[in-house]
Amino acid sequence: MSLLHFQVLSAALFAIGVYGVLARRSAVLILLSIELMLNAVNINLIALAAYADTVRITGQVIAIFVITVAAAEVGLAMAIILRLFRHRSSVDVDDVDIMKW
Repeated sequence: MSLLHFQVLSAALFAIGVYGVLARRSAVLILLSIELMLNAVNINLIALAAYADTVRITGQVIAIFVITVAAAEVGLAMAIILRLFRHRSSVDVDDVDIMKW
C-alpha cells in the first residue's frame, strides 16, 4: 500500500468526524466524533513516519502523545457529561445552559 491510501483513509475518517461534530446534538456522539478525528490524525502520523524516515520514530512518539491526550480528554469529558446528565437528565448540547448566569 502506498502513502496515498493511508492519507485518503485518514482524510475520510477526519471528514466523518467533522460531520459528526457539526451535525450531532448528543454530547456523547460529539465526543466520539472528536475521538474519530484524533484517530485519523494518528493514522496520518504513523503513515508519514513509516514512509518518510524509517530510522527516526518521531511520528510514533507524537501519536503516543496524541493517544495520551485523547484518553485524558475522554475521562474529563465523560465526567462532565455524567454530571450534566445527573443535573439536567439530558445530554443534548442545545439544552446546556448551565454556564449562563
